[in-house]
Amino acid sequence: MLPYDAEITMKSLHRPDLYSWSCFNPARNIDFNGFAWIRPEGNILIDPVALSNHDWQHLESLGGVVWIILTNSDHLRSAKEIANQTYAKIAGPAGEKEYFPIVCDRWLVDGEEFVPGLKVIEMQGSKTPGELALLLEETTLITGDLVRARSAGSLTLLPDDKLLNRDEAVASVRRLAGLEKVETVLVGDGWSVFRDGKERLQELLATL
Repeated sequence: MLPYDAEITMKSLHRPDLYSWSCFNPARNIDFNGFAWIRPEGNILIDPVALSNHDWQHLESLGGVVWIILTNSDHLRSAKEIANQTYAKIAGPAGEKEYFPIVCDRWLVDGEEFVPGLKVIEMQGSKTPGELALLLEETTLITGDLVRARSAGSLTLLPDDKLLNRDEAVASVRRLAGLEKVETVLVGDGWSVFRDGKERLQELLATL
């Protein structure tokens, strides 16, 4: 039993403008993570899971939310509910535009800068077309489904039976491993890596 004052909350990450909160998925024995980038021009949530009352209050105290980015259609999570309550706009992967399950206000394509400092990288071969990864100011990589971590300190690939094309998926990982300045890898599923992110990506590539 949790202590009476315990609650799952938004946690400060390696930068003062980044937060994460999670929900545990028993079927996969892994945490699903949502992320918040706090910025004067308007806060951005990425693949948000459900917010507790405490999290809502915390987010409101940080300025609310203006955009929600979804990396793929399997990471809808609580985006629609949060958008309905906050009037935030939603951005999704252009590769799924024709059949994305919820309405998006913007479709993201490879190479664009969503807002200054946040670049879009389109992954191929994952379980959905054009899954997104996001690169924040060159040093923080945020991944959706393709790259994850089942144990602390190392990264893994989505299982082969979930991939649309393994060769393309490996090429996508190779592309991420080639990003020169990545220090941190924030994963949508599992344990994030806060040091030596490029090295962890290269280690993952070497196993494929």
